[in-house]
Formats: sequence, C-alpha cells, structure tokens
Amino acid sequence: MLDRIHLLAAVTVLGVLEQAYFFLQVIYARRAFGISPPKISGPPEFERVFRAQVNSSEYFPIFLALLWQAGLFFHQGLAAALGLLYLYARYCYFMGYRASSSERLAPIYFSTGVLWILVAASALGILHFFLSHYTGLSVLQLLTA
Repeated sequence: MLDRIHLLAAVTVLGVLEQAYFFLQVIYARRAFGISPPKISGPPEFERVFRAQVNSSEYFPIFLALLWQAGLFFHQGLAAALGLLYLYARYCYFMGYRASSSERLAPIYFSTGVLWILVAASALGILHFFLSHYTGLSVLQLLTA
C-alpha cells in the first residue's frame, strides 16, 4: 500500500513546509513593520505578505484533497508531479505578491490551471472506479475500442 502513496506523502510534507515558510514570513513582516497581532493592516508591504500567506492557506486544503484523490484514483506519479508544479507556482505567487500585487497574477493563473488538471484527473479516476466497480465497464477499454 505504501508504494501507492509515498510520492503523495512526500509532496504533502513539502506543501506543509511551504505553508510554514509562508507563516514565518508573516511573523518576520510583523516584526519589521511593527504590526502586533491581531492587527492585519499596515504598510502595503506588510499587507501584501499577509494576503499572500492567507490566500495560500485558503487554497491548501483544496490542493491536498485534489492531490490525494488524483493520486489514489488516477496516477500517483502524475499527481505528485502536478503537486510539485503547484507548490512551485505558489512559491512564485508568494514571492511575486510580496514584491508587487501585479506580480502575483501569472503564478496564480498557472497554479489555478494545475488545480483544474488535478480536478480532471480526480474526476476521471473516480469515474473509472465507479464504472469498473459497479458496472464492470472499463473507461480504458471504451476509449480504445
């Protein structure tokens, strides 16, 4: 069983570490700009770091669910590769947003595209499972026939 999930687990750990890095960046920005919790407003430089972290945190559960569904039901290697692309795009998003709000756009569009591919892989994998499990039909056989 572990050979079916080890890549997904590794990408999950990398994602958690990335989230921790984003959290630390907010802490450093709070110290640099003198913004004490629970305040969330301050100079634009602080607010961009804060928003980049919050936005990344909001998407993280969606990413994890899609990563694991696509990996378990479609293909672990493809899901893990897409997961690495997503994490890289999120890092670029964070760094771009920290520099300027306009520099977040290309990475956010790219990461959203990766999420949509994970949605498609998840849906196809789950559809294949249901069809083969409950009806005995194979999507692969239908496509090659």
